Order: sequence, then structure tokens, then C-alpha cells
Amino acid sequence: MEKAGFELTGEWRDGDEHILSQDALTFLAALVDNFAGERQQLLAARREWSARIDDGALPDFRADTKNIRESDWRVGVLPPALLDRRTEITGPVERKMVINALNADVKVFMADFEDALSPTWRNVVEGQQNLYDAIRRDISYTDPKSGKYYELKSDPAILLARVRGLHLDEKHIKRGGANVPGALVDFGLYFFHNWQALLDLGHGPYFYVPKLEHAEEARWWNDVFVFAQEKVGLPIGSIKATMLIETLPAVFEMDEILFELKDHAAALNCGRWDYIFSYIKTLKNHPDRMLPDRTDVTMGQPFLDAYSRLLVKTCHRRGALAMGGMSAFIPSKSEEENRVVFEKVRADKQKEADNGHDGSWVAHPGLASVVNEVYGAAFDAGETNQTRILRDGDAPILAEHLLAPCEGAYTDEGLRHNIRVAVQYIEAWLQGFGAVAIYGLMEDAATAEISRASTWQWIRNGPVLDNGETMTADYFSHVMAQEIETVKNQFSAERWASGRFDEAISLLEDLCLQKDFAEFLTLGAYEKL
Repeated sequence: MEKAGFELTGEWRDGDEHILSQDALTFLAALVDNFAGERQQLLAARREWSARIDDGALPDFRADTKNIRESDWRVGVLPPALLDRRTEITGPVERKMVINALNADVKVFMADFEDALSPTWRNVVEGQQNLYDAIRRDISYTDPKSGKYYELKSDPAILLARVRGLHLDEKHIKRGGANVPGALVDFGLYFFHNWQALLDLGHGPYFYVPKLEHAEEARWWNDVFVFAQEKVGLPIGSIKATMLIETLPAVFEMDEILFELKDHAAALNCGRWDYIFSYIKTLKNHPDRMLPDRTDVTMGQPFLDAYSRLLVKTCHRRGALAMGGMSAFIPSKSEEENRVVFEKVRADKQKEADNGHDGSWVAHPGLASVVNEVYGAAFDAGETNQTRILRDGDAPILAEHLLAPCEGAYTDEGLRHNIRVAVQYIEAWLQGFGAVAIYGLMEDAATAEISRASTWQWIRNGPVLDNGETMTADYFSHVMAQEIETVKNQFSAERWASGRFDEAISLLEDLCLQKDFAEFLTLGAYEKL
């Protein structure tokens, strides 16, 4: 279908013309025409920077932006709606999830078009419709299996939309024969349809921006925000964005990222899972920086603790909030297991609060009470955040602290767990599900990336595992065959036969065994959707 100069190749259903209206696509066309070309230049600059690290250099703070880090400036004033973010819940823009998340005992729902969403065409279009309805308080859902009815409560959480990262295309929308950036599709449609309705609620068009690597990318987003606001007549600074610091390059440019988005910056967030993945990806050619089992790579590790403390210090100095990371645990039906889960979450969030964070994420409404308790106790009377904690007495955090090697074990079970998780997640993603409960954790693309990246790194560097085996490609293939059978036994024969497990297995094998590290697993998997 041709519309507004776009070729729309996705399946068209009744009602799609509402989200993909002529006016909305005309607005999107202006964004694509003005910003898609520069986005390609930014991605090329990423590859050039990465090549220098692959050749032996190590990341460091930029000499050319030293004046930004050392001068005094602050971000724009935060709106009242974004001053208390002690507990945030995240999840895909699926209709029931949107209702349950907005109804949870949290301050913010981050509606996710990125790591928790498999970007099928229906998920993208219907996700926009679901948020449109939720903002207008006109959303309900009846479960077709149970008949249970879901509707929005009178005082739902504040909505923030996370758009796709710069690296992702939207293959179902082409302009001039080329795929358009997924980030501009998500941002453009959401902003165009909802900015006025959000203002009517006393909120605003608030966003999460993922996977930034360098300040120039933040400048690009700032230009996008300015253009969009001018296009509809909104004052500059009406858009507020929280940037995820979830790549290793970005931790060295946090001041610069806030500076470039100064009018629009609300917070930075410790996107810990993607950050761990990025640490592996960035330092893949540095054997001395190989990471151990995922279970050992906790926020207590020196390099992650330094990352958390530096983010708090940077944000609070500049007047922005410092958000903590995701707790991926989900409640158990066992009372004893639940007690253990709650204590793990409490300890994790307590460390964040002690470092000075202003709030944190959960993946399940059942864990919101724990985070509310931890941060409620951390705040002084009358406070809605911890921006008073400046950490100005800390010793300087240097590049060597952020790059410190990580202590931990290299275990056979860790390898097997990575394989089981990655196979199941990739299969679910290919089926259209981006957030999947696996072994008591809510897994998304970030945690699947850790699983396959860690396996690739171990194969390349050959650590001796705790069972005495040396990690090699042959040993990986041997274990992979065994774990496929383990996973197969977890499902019925009918589910296995009707699923996409063969494709998931093939994709994981390629990702782990190929010579050159694949930048993102979703790039190859997206072509199979």
C-alpha cells in the first residue's frame, strides 16, 4: 500500500487507518526526511569507534568534551509528574499488560517498543493503539480463555514510552525503497497522536531513549524533539526524556549526553542488563575483561558499582534523576521461594538506594511493594527523590574503575543455563513475544543478549570450566545438543512441533560460533519475523 509517500508492506486490518492516518504519516515523513540520513552517519561512527577498541584501545573519557564535564550547568526544570519515580514497571505494549502495569502500585509504567517487544507489524501498530486508548482512559480487555475482564483504574501510573534503538529498522514501512528507522516510527506516531491528550492529563510526552553510545546521538535526539515540538506548536522542553545508560561507551559520556539534551533531559537510567551485554561486546577482543557466569555479575561487582555511583553523581549534579536498574525476578507460587525472591530484590534495591538512586524498575506488579518500601525508607520526610545526595565527597571514578575485570566462576551449568535461556527466548521472540518468564525471571532481549554474548566470548577465550573441561566450539556443540533435549522435554510434543525451535537453535548456533561477533541478535532474527 502506498500512503503519504510510504510503502506500507505490513498486513492491513480494519482500524489501522486510525494510527496510520494520512496526517500521522505526513508527520512521520517529515521526521524521516530530516533525520534518517544522519542516523546512518551515527551508526557508521559507532562502528569506527568500536574498531579502535577491537584493535587494542580502551574506552576513556573524551578529551574534546572536558569543558562540558568540568563546567557548571543544569538540565531544564523537571515537571511535577516526574519528581517521584521511586518504582517503575516495564513491559511490552500488549493490551492486557498495559492495563495491569498502569494499575500496579507504581509511579511510572515504561511502555516498551524495544527490548520487551517482538516488533511484529501487528505488535507495533496495535501497541500504538493500546497506548492511544490508555491515555484517553478508554481501554479494557477480556481474556478470551478465562473470560476475565480488565479495565483501567481511576488513578493509573504515569506513562513513558520507550522507543526502539537507533540500530533497528522498521521493515514494514519503506520510503524511497529503504526501511525507515524504527525509533522514528515509534516516536513519531506516539507523539503525533498523544501529545495534546497527555498535556490534558497534566502530564506530557515523556520518553525513554535506549542504547545511546555517544553524545552526538543525544544531539540527534534533541534535534528530533525540537523539530517535533515546533511542528505542532509545543514549547521547547515540553518533551522530557530519560536516557538509558546501557552501553559501555555511554558511561564515559553521561555529562555530554545530558548536556546535549539539556532542555529535554529528565533522568538517566542504569540499564544494567544491556550494560553487561555491552561490556562483553565492547571488550570482546580483550581476553583479560572476559565476564564469568551471569549470576556472578551483580551490582556488587566493582565495575558495576562504579557505574551506578557515577551515574548518581552525574545526574544529581545536573538536576536530573538517577534511576536504578531492572529486577527481573517474578513472584513464585511457593511461599518459601517467594520469600527468597523478595529478599533478593530487597537487597538489590537497598544497594541502589544506598548509592543514591531515586527509584528503580520491576518486571512484575507483585514486587512493587518491596521497591516502594526500600525507597520510601531512603527518602527523607517530604522527599520524593534523593537528589540531595551529590556524592561530591567520593574519590574520582576513573576509566580503570569502570573497566575493572570481574571476579567470578566459569561453570558448566552457567553455559548450559545460557543455552537453555537463549533458545527459549529466541523461539518466543520469533513467535511474537518479547518478554518471557523463564526459570523465575522475566527475560527480554537484553538478557538473551548476555546469554549468547557470554557463550561467544567463552568459546573465543577458552576458559577452563569448573568441571575441568576447556571451553571450545566443540564442547559448546556437545553441550548444546544435550540442552536442546533438556528444553524439548519441558514442552509438549505438540508445542515443540508447532513452535519455531529449529530456527531458534540454528540462529543461536550461528551467533555463538561465527568468527565475527554479531552486533545484535535481533538484527538477524528480525528478518525471520
